[in-house]
Amino acid sequence: MDLTDEQIERYARHIVLREVGGAGQQKLLASRVLVIGAGGLGSPIIMYLAAAGVGTIGVVDDDRVSLSNLQRQILHTTPRTGAPKTASARDAVGALNPDVRLVEHPVRLDPGNALDLIGGYDVVADGSDNFATRYLVNDACFFARKPLVTAAIDRFDGQLTTIRGFEAGRPCYRCLFDQPPPEDMQPSCARDGILGALAGVMGSLQASEVLKELLGIGETLAGSLLIYDALGGTFQRFRVRPDPACPLCGERPSIRRPAGPR
Repeated sequence: MDLTDEQIERYARHIVLREVGGAGQQKLLASRVLVIGAGGLGSPIIMYLAAAGVGTIGVVDDDRVSLSNLQRQILHTTPRTGAPKTASARDAVGALNPDVRLVEHPVRLDPGNALDLIGGYDVVADGSDNFATRYLVNDACFFARKPLVTAAIDRFDGQLTTIRGFEAGRPCYRCLFDQPPPEDMQPSCARDGILGALAGVMGSLQASEVLKELLGIGETLAGSLLIYDALGGTFQRFRVRPDPACPLCGERPSIRRPAGPR
C-alpha cells in the first residue's frame, strides 16, 4: 500500500533516513507492538511509537490515572485523573496520530492470558514495575517467539535490554536475573522515589530499540545489558551470556508453557 501525501509529509524525517525510507515506514504502519504498562516507561514508549507510525499499539494496564502519576507518566493529563490508563492512552494517541490504532487491554497480565495477548503482536515492550510480571512476560515471549524489549528504573538508575531467548546463543531475562531480590529490597517508587525524567530517558531508549527490532536495523541489545546512571550522566554496556542452568532456556528447562493457544 502506497503512502498518502499526508503520510509522506508526516513521516518525512523517517523517509529520508536511508535505513528507513518509504518501505520501512510502510513496515512500521503494518506493525503491531504490545506495551505492558502505561506508566512511567510505557508513556514515552507509547507516544514515540505512535509518533513513528507504528500501526497498532496494544496497551496492557488495569490501573487508573492518579495525581501522583503525573510527575513522570507524561502520557496522562490532569483532566484525565481517575480515568483508566488504557483509555487515557487511547485519547493521547488519537490526538497525536490518526494513523495509529490503540488497542486497550484493561486487564492485569497473568498466566492465563499472557500467551494469548502476546501472541497477537510482533514485538513486546515491557514497562512493568514488578518482578513477577517481568518473569511472566519473558516466559510468554519465549514460548511465543516474540522479541522483548524490557527496562527498569529505580531512583536515579535505569537498565535496558532486548530479549531474544528463543534464539540459540541468546540469553533470556532469567539468565540475567535468576531470581528476584527479597521482597523488602525490591524497588518501589512510592517508598524510594523516582526522578521523573529518568522514566523518559529509559522509555525513549526502549522505543528506539523496538523500532530497530521492527525495521531490522542497527545492532540489537540482545545479549547486552545497558545501565544508565542519571546522577553520574554515564552509560555502561555489559555482555550477558546464556545460562546453561536457566530453568527456561537452559539445557534442562523446567518451566512449562503458560496457558493459551498453541
